[in-house]
Amino acid sequence: MARKERPLEGADGPLLHFARALRRLRHEAGSPPYRDLSSRAHYSVATLSGAAAGRRLPSLDVTLSYVRACGGDAGEWERRWHAVAAELALDTPEAPGLGLAGDDGHGLPYVGLAAFRSEDAGLFFGRERLVEDLVAMLARRRVLAVVGASGAGKSSLLRAGLLPRLTSGAAPRRAVRVLTPGPHPAERLAKALAQWQESPDTGPGSGENVLVVDQFEEVFTVCADPQERARFIGDLVDAARRPGSRCRVVLGVRADFYAHCTRHAPLVEVLREAQIVVGPMSAAELRRAVVEPARQAGLTVEGALQATLVAHAHGQVGALPLLSHALLETWRRRRGAALTLDGFHAAGGFEGALAQSAETLYASLSERRQQLARQIFGHLIALGDGTEDTKRPVAREELGQDADTAIVLARAAALRLLTLDQGRVELTHEALIRAWPRLRGWLSDDRERLRLHRRLSDAARAWEDVGRDAGALYRGTRLALARELVTTRVVGLTPKEREFYEASTEAEAAAGSVARRRARRLRALVALLAALVVVAAVATVNAVRAEDEVTRQRNDAVAQNLAENATDLTNTEPGLAVQLSLTAYRLSPTARTRDSLVSTLMTSTAAHSKEVVALAYRPDGQQLATASGDHTARLWRMHGTDRPVALATLSGHGDDVRSVVYRFDGRTLATAGADGGIRLWDVADPVHPAQLAQLDAQLGDVRALAYSPDGRTLAAGGAGGAGGTVRLWDVAEPARPVALTGIEGHRDAVRAVAFSPDGRTLATAGEDATVRLSDVTDPRRPQPLAVLEGHDVAVFSVAFSPDGHTLASAAGGRTPVRLWDITDLRHPAALATLFGHTDVVGSVAFSPDGRTLASAGDDRTVRLWSVARPARPGPLTTLTGHITAVSSVAFSPDGAVLASGGFDATLRLAGTDVNQDIAEACEHTGERITRAQWTTHMPYLAYAPPCGGHDTP
Repeated sequence: MARKERPLEGADGPLLHFARALRRLRHEAGSPPYRDLSSRAHYSVATLSGAAAGRRLPSLDVTLSYVRACGGDAGEWERRWHAVAAELALDTPEAPGLGLAGDDGHGLPYVGLAAFRSEDAGLFFGRERLVEDLVAMLARRRVLAVVGASGAGKSSLLRAGLLPRLTSGAAPRRAVRVLTPGPHPAERLAKALAQWQESPDTGPGSGENVLVVDQFEEVFTVCADPQERARFIGDLVDAARRPGSRCRVVLGVRADFYAHCTRHAPLVEVLREAQIVVGPMSAAELRRAVVEPARQAGLTVEGALQATLVAHAHGQVGALPLLSHALLETWRRRRGAALTLDGFHAAGGFEGALAQSAETLYASLSERRQQLARQIFGHLIALGDGTEDTKRPVAREELGQDADTAIVLARAAALRLLTLDQGRVELTHEALIRAWPRLRGWLSDDRERLRLHRRLSDAARAWEDVGRDAGALYRGTRLALARELVTTRVVGLTPKEREFYEASTEAEAAAGSVARRRARRLRALVALLAALVVVAAVATVNAVRAEDEVTRQRNDAVAQNLAENATDLTNTEPGLAVQLSLTAYRLSPTARTRDSLVSTLMTSTAAHSKEVVALAYRPDGQQLATASGDHTARLWRMHGTDRPVALATLSGHGDDVRSVVYRFDGRTLATAGADGGIRLWDVADPVHPAQLAQLDAQLGDVRALAYSPDGRTLAAGGAGGAGGTVRLWDVAEPARPVALTGIEGHRDAVRAVAFSPDGRTLATAGEDATVRLSDVTDPRRPQPLAVLEGHDVAVFSVAFSPDGHTLASAAGGRTPVRLWDITDLRHPAALATLFGHTDVVGSVAFSPDGRTLASAGDDRTVRLWSVARPARPGPLTTLTGHITAVSSVAFSPDGAVLASGGFDATLRLAGTDVNQDIAEACEHTGERITRAQWTTHMPYLAYAPPCGGHDTP
């Protein structure tokens, strides 16, 4: 008879509905035992039962194997799995309602719809041969056209391929500028050429200048003046071909505007002599474009996913934006370090990923914002006249400054559907027009209204250009069509367009009442003069106050800039970093500048050749032990925050050393490693440590160790059997340890163990997202007390407060750090959740007085929290400096020093008396700031010079 399954727990949602459906399918198949299902599906019993447990969405392969073993319809269940995966993606902690997962905008392996920029050159692969051809032809021709269909990768080729080659140290030195034509291309060209002439880098003896005109088709779609268009083209070609010119020009042109180019004689000659056509990428080039960026980021691309992407994109000239977007969305749904075919399908597939992202945006908006999104996207598209519709950049102020507009723009930019740059808004790529059915439907329904709106926009712009002359206002039929356009509310007017429309309406209504209008204007002028007198008096009174406020705002901005630069310089120029952060703090003593100053005062030591995984202070505080991924542990002599002195290296483990812990007397140290072994060391003479005993934990990978306060019991946690296991030893005589018993209960590997201050309670935490409390008064017969549930991902660290009434646990997800009231050990209660870390938290530690909690996370920060009242904790300080994840943190026994170890293989020490550290920094300012450093790093220091001992200009 099949064992009865546990009831499903948790909030109702798509995951529990999916689990119930799987259980119902098994029931309809006669409730076969999971052992029988395992033999049919070729997956373990634990995997199949976990698929129907409702805790996480099983993989597609596991789901289909479960369904086939129960005789279900695999095709139907595959569609159901994709629907659930898409629904779950719509509500992630990082971007609720938008489906984002771990995207801070920096360090992405793929750029999505956006074109590659010069700084993305390290991710640009597959076009190497085309870049060589482009460089070679540019050396022979003064004007060169790069022609390709929308989505062929022209902008990326120019910005991430050509520009880095032209500005590299190996190439002849050139001054390179990139511009897009915009509505007034002739003005932009004249400004660019004038800046070149004034620049000291383009004087006699310098290399040739290269002007790259990207999105050249804007000359025909955005520029409305034919005469300015012709003047721009003539000036552009003449700038490169006139005698003695040191300028070369590269044009990026969409293929469907090729005929437009042939209407201008200067361009006909260019196209006849020098053009490079950007076609589809070969299969090998596509594979490099897919695999190499992932490899640069330490990721892998599943072979089936590679084949699927290459098959979809091969031979498709405009498919590169869809490919890049599908890769970005697949990366957001990656499994560990692998991009998988399941993630690709969950993102919507090759052509559906972009539409799914756009529909995700639309579904996340309220009804009013959905209407606003329709108007905004209509504004950003130039309707084609014999060509495809194209994107149309607009100024940000044209779209309004209300909160709803800002929210729509921000969410669209977060999904990389829109680009907000230098006060402009535009579609990230025209591929969105082709791939989003809803947008195509809007354009089809509103095409004539959009054309009327474009004419209204041009008229409003012309009205502004002539100083709002009344003669440029709408009247008669044109005003009637504009009124019909406004009443439909399908197309929204920008503030300037609405001003133009309202001015036209008012002008028409006022045509018969000129005299009355003049009288009203005269009365308004008198009132205005009176108001100006009042305003002048008020302004005089408030002048000093306004000046003080401006000074404060300027100081805040300068201090913020100084603090950011100090953080960047911490690892390369620590003395200068202290000076800059101290100057920032003196200029504006805010929490941000204070944290920057404290971070730069930390002592940094290269502790190991690989990551520092764990660390522990000896009870007297004069010695510190560190464990590392280089298979060793090290002993250090400590003296406050002074640089530690290496004493000895403990070797013998065959794999990473995961944990170190001192016995209460400080004479014995225990180490544990991924090789499954536990070693006890005599460290009474730290220069000549000796191994006392070696324990076989039978846990595979021992992740955590803890000594009881009396030193008689040692606890170790890891993975054993079908879940997580904790083992106990009697180590009253360290040279002759005796195995006592094991504690079962965790469903997955145990990642942390800790004894309470009285030694009667043991807390264990594991990858099953739970913390368990056990009574170990008699360590030979431990008794379970309670299970703490509340984390949504694995728990990596636990720590008891010194009074034993509070327990801290560290994980990630939506509950990174939690505090628990364990006064009643059988009925613990949640106290508070600490938010602030942006990634997994791997370590927590209480200060000796119990008033402060330290937490270290994969976001490269160490945070200090005030927990004097655990039910109402508050943030104290954020320490930066580690350049990678921080894996462990510990207070010295006197609480004066906080030590942290990170995956950058360094050990960092910070004083916990922040006010004293700042006072000492003010008294001893460190290295002098030289004139060169002043000029190079901080021109803003002229507003706030640092304290004495510097050489300022």
